[in-house]
Amino acid sequence: MNAQVTDGVNYCSFCYKTREAVAKLIVSDNVGICNECVDSCVQLLNNETEPSNSTNNSPTSLDPRQLKDYLDKFIVGQEIAKIMLSVAIVNHYKRINNKDKKRTISKANILMLGPTGSGKTLLAKTVAEYLDVPFAIGDATSLTESGYVGDDVESLISRLLQNADGNIEKTQKGIVFIDEIDKISRKSESASITRDVSGEGVQQALLKLVEGTKCRIPALPGRKHPAGEMIEIDTTDILFIAGGAFVGIENIVKTRKYGTSIGFSADMSTELVNDTDIAVIPEDLIKYGMIPEFVGRFPNWVTLQKLSRHDLIKILTEVKNNYIEQYHWLLAQDNIDLNFTDSAIELIVEKTLNNNTGARGLQSEIERVLIPHMFMAHDYQNRKIKSLIIDDQLVNNPQPLKETM
Repeated sequence: MNAQVTDGVNYCSFCYKTREAVAKLIVSDNVGICNECVDSCVQLLNNETEPSNSTNNSPTSLDPRQLKDYLDKFIVGQEIAKIMLSVAIVNHYKRINNKDKKRTISKANILMLGPTGSGKTLLAKTVAEYLDVPFAIGDATSLTESGYVGDDVESLISRLLQNADGNIEKTQKGIVFIDEIDKISRKSESASITRDVSGEGVQQALLKLVEGTKCRIPALPGRKHPAGEMIEIDTTDILFIAGGAFVGIENIVKTRKYGTSIGFSADMSTELVNDTDIAVIPEDLIKYGMIPEFVGRFPNWVTLQKLSRHDLIKILTEVKNNYIEQYHWLLAQDNIDLNFTDSAIELIVEKTLNNNTGARGLQSEIERVLIPHMFMAHDYQNRKIKSLIIDDQLVNNPQPLKETM
C-alpha cells in the first residue's frame, strides 16, 4: 500500500480530526490516520506484548521453593507445613494443566491440623494471594445438610464465585478454605432419634463437592430459589484446604502409640510425650469422628505446631505487615510516633502465651494496650505529644499519658 502525507483526504478516519488540527496526516486510498492515532496504536500494541509481572507466580510455572520463600515472608515457623503445602499446591496445578489425556492424576486436597492461632488460615490465604486465584473461607460450623437451617455446602462455591467477580473459569480454578473442620466430626456413637445434620451429615454432603462434581448455585447471592437463575460450577479443579484444631486428638495418638494404662503400675511415659512427637494417621482422624470417606478425600495432611515465644516475637516485630508496623501506621496518621521497648514486647508475648490464643492473641493484647492512647490521639496532638513509647508499666496498666506539669 502506497501511503503519503497530507494528500487528498483532509481528516483522520479514526478520530476525525482535520489536517490542520494534527501534526501529520498519513493518507492512502481515501483513508487517513493522524500521528496521534498512530502513537495510540503503538502504545496499545506494546501493552499487549509486554510480559506480565505475575508470570513467575503463574500456576503454570510454579516452583515449590519460590512458593515456600514467599510463605516465609508472612508465616513464622511451621517449616514442615510450608514445604508440604508448597509441593501439594504445585502438584495440584500440574494436574490441572495436564495435557496428557491418557494419564489421569488424582485430586489431592489438603488437611491442616493445629491449635488456634498457629497459621492455618494465613497459610491458605497467602498461597491464594501468591497464585492470584480466587479464594473463599467458609466456617464448617455454619454448614448443615441441604434442607435444614444453615448454609448448604454449595454456599462455599457461591462465595468463591463472588470473590472471582462472577468469572466462572477463574472460580473453577480457585481455592476454598474450610475452617473449624473438626467441629463437624461425628457426635456421640450412642443411638439417637435425631439426625446429625451439622456433623456427619455435613461430611457426607461435602464428599462429592471436594472430590469433584458439577453443582448448581444461585447466580445472585443468597439461598437457592426454585425460580431463581442458577449457574453450574465444576469443582473438579477447585482445591479444598480444610483446617481444624482437633482438640484432644493428641490423646488418641498417645493411646495408639503407648496403650492405655490405669492404676499404680501405670506407665507414665505418656506424660512425657511432646506435641512435636504427634504424627496423626487416618485411623486417628476416624476415631476422632471423621468418616473414612471424608478422610480419604484429603490425602495431604500436616500438623502445625504451637508457636513458641521466639515465634511470637518474630510475628510481632519481623514478618511482613507485622502488628507493630500496622499500629505504627495507624498512630502515624495522627502524627504520633509509636515505639515499644524490648521488655514490653516480651511482656505482651508472655501474656499471649498465658492466654493460649496463638498469633491472633497478639493483636488482642496490643489492642488492649493501645486503645486508651488511640482514644486520646487528638488530645495528644493538642498537647504536642509526638512520641509514644510503650514500656512494661503501660502494658500492665494501660492508661493515657498524663498531663505534664
